[in-house]
Amino acid sequence: MSKNIKVMVTGAGSPGAPGVIKSLRKVSHMNIEIIGVDTSAYATGFPLSDDFYTIPKANDNNFISDVLTICKSEKIDVILPMVTKELLEFAMNKQLFLDSGTIVSVSDYNNLVIANDKGRLLHKLALIGIPTPKSEIVQTAETLKEAIYRLGYPKHSVCFKPTISNGSRGFRILDPNINRASLLFKEKPNSTYTSMNDLFDILEQTDEIPEIIVMEYLPGKEYSVDVLADNGKVVTAIPRLREAMVGGITTSGVVVNETDIIEYASKVVSELGLHGNIGVQIRRNADNEPRILEINPRMQGTIVHCLGAGVNLPYLAIKLVLGIPIEPHELLVKWGTRMNRYWEEIYYDSNGSPYSL
Repeated sequence: MSKNIKVMVTGAGSPGAPGVIKSLRKVSHMNIEIIGVDTSAYATGFPLSDDFYTIPKANDNNFISDVLTICKSEKIDVILPMVTKELLEFAMNKQLFLDSGTIVSVSDYNNLVIANDKGRLLHKLALIGIPTPKSEIVQTAETLKEAIYRLGYPKHSVCFKPTISNGSRGFRILDPNINRASLLFKEKPNSTYTSMNDLFDILEQTDEIPEIIVMEYLPGKEYSVDVLADNGKVVTAIPRLREAMVGGITTSGVVVNETDIIEYASKVVSELGLHGNIGVQIRRNADNEPRILEINPRMQGTIVHCLGAGVNLPYLAIKLVLGIPIEPHELLVKWGTRMNRYWEEIYYDSNGSPYSL
């Protein structure tokens, strides 16, 4: 296969962008030219791309028109979005891009609305019979406190997060057994644990809070499952056991062949009719049963781990949208593959031009 294609990777400054670009560079039988775009002129993925552009944020009125202009001038074949806030905009304008010769690898709008909202997501899954964590949706500090106690606090730990958010933004755990002095002197200041006193001291200083989902805390192992799906039909699902994380991004983990996790994630993606590269966050409850935490309906920050395990998921997503058959050997997983991450640098000269050593 010697086809030449141009791929736009959005969110080129995101933590996962270098891994996605690395995955595309590993394709030897297809000439893939990579155009990176980001809202920052100092995106780490820019010097790794063949060309790059800065673009407005997804909520800017010029976002779609500016990206479309780049696609037309660069003759982009496929867009691989990596930014959650861009997904709905791309989904609403899929046909507009398609009319210009560019295919966006993104799920349908209505399915994304559910997947991106943790409250709607858990409600939908419960309605169709998929087990979910015990949870409540609240919109005020008073109802937040009531929900925390209804879910078993302080006998049981609970956690909460805004219903619309991504990464670890806004996520906190209430655990009465945590030693606050130990948190202060032995933990880094980015700990996700907090106390009722600290929580409501903060809430007293604000007039409103975002819609919040309060959930039972799941004490078991945590998994990030990379799923490739063709409009709900699961092509492959690869669980990664998360052993260490920084800012919600896995820094150490192992690819595991755990059937119940694979089946659970696959059923979720299938029932929601999602498309392309999808991330499903799962944790085991006290009975060791898988329960969903959230969905990232896009490429995840550590999708490159699957490349090391023999499956190039960003490339397979490109093949999927271009209608190129995926061969059985491309889905063979080297189970047990471990990955550890380390820091790497990008430099900029006095004119702002990026380079790496």
